[in-house]
Amino acid sequence: MRKNLALLLACSMMLGLTACGGGGTETTAAATEAATQAPAETPAAAEGDKGEGAEAPAEGAGDMEALIEAAKAEGELTVYGSCEEEYLSLACKNFEDLYGIKTKFQRLSTSEVYTKISEEAGKPSADVWFGGTTDPYNEAVADGLLMEYEAVNAKNLISEDYKDPTNCWYGIYKGILGFMVNTEELERLNLEAPKTWDDLTKEEYKGLIMLSNPNTAGTAKLVINTMIQMRGHDDAMEYFKKLDQNINQYTKSGSGPSKMVGPGECVIGIGFLHDGIYQILQGYDNIELIVPEDGTSFEVGATAIFNGCTHPNAAKLWIEYALSPECVDHAKEAGSYQFLVLSNAAQPEEAARFGLDMNNTIDYDFEDAKENSAKYVEDFFNALGSANDSRFMTE
Repeated sequence: MRKNLALLLACSMMLGLTACGGGGTETTAAATEAATQAPAETPAAAEGDKGEGAEAPAEGAGDMEALIEAAKAEGELTVYGSCEEEYLSLACKNFEDLYGIKTKFQRLSTSEVYTKISEEAGKPSADVWFGGTTDPYNEAVADGLLMEYEAVNAKNLISEDYKDPTNCWYGIYKGILGFMVNTEELERLNLEAPKTWDDLTKEEYKGLIMLSNPNTAGTAKLVINTMIQMRGHDDAMEYFKKLDQNINQYTKSGSGPSKMVGPGECVIGIGFLHDGIYQILQGYDNIELIVPEDGTSFEVGATAIFNGCTHPNAAKLWIEYALSPECVDHAKEAGSYQFLVLSNAAQPEEAARFGLDMNNTIDYDFEDAKENSAKYVEDFFNALGSANDSRFMTE
């Protein structure tokens, strides 16, 4: 498989190094032991590479085989992942098996990653970011925390919408925002399922709904941005004040509400519907997936390189890998059923089976989200007056 990928990707490329403008419980673990020996020598480091002791191919040398050899010479990679840990672990193991590069990983929510690398101020403790919605990625772009890299495999993206305009992040999947409801509990309570965002504010749903915490989860940031773009800022804040009356808990992770619906710990969960697909396929056939009739938005799950990383060539190779079927086609093996955004990838039939309407989405303004997400989250908490409310989970 390693040879096939090398042949597929062998083409001329420049290794761009320009920086883009502008913790959670420690669970780091090594993947399986490396299968290949790294070569002893690589070409001299390219001017502008960050990271102590890292060597890169000379500028202009840059075909994929040279990148692979330089990455092997670095010999290590550390990944912060904001997708589900099963997918993160599988993706890291596959990368290590392909290239013999020792790959460590830690699962953190997107907001946790953003906070962590912001505090590390250009000396990140990881090399790449994998998975999770792009609003926190865009905040990192605005702060100059992500490295620009012109990926060869970006040619396989189905649209320019699925990459940062300055090549600081690349999309690997998308997921639609909606509701997951426990049909058994709704029947027991003699309630109809919500069909619109406004339905969620009805008094009969008091204490029955879960949403994630925007201080820790990019999913909740997307909900905030979506409501502002659909309703306007002030009306969105009034909406959240009403919705808050019905929220039982704000979970740490964006996927948290989906895990609570099937067992009946909540009746309505707000989040990405592919997380609901996973729960249904785990046996919770009491879950119904709802795309809001009044419109919704979608996430772009991304991957990126941290500016100043220690292993820049291994990081670039990770981006090429993440934008290839060798990575994304294995997602469903780990229970991740997102819609893939690569033309040469195989869409998981498990996702297509549910007939989710990916077209009932707003024209999401990524630039507004990039510029204003932090302020909107602050406004959200100010509107609720409950930043220290015990319902906002951080563990």
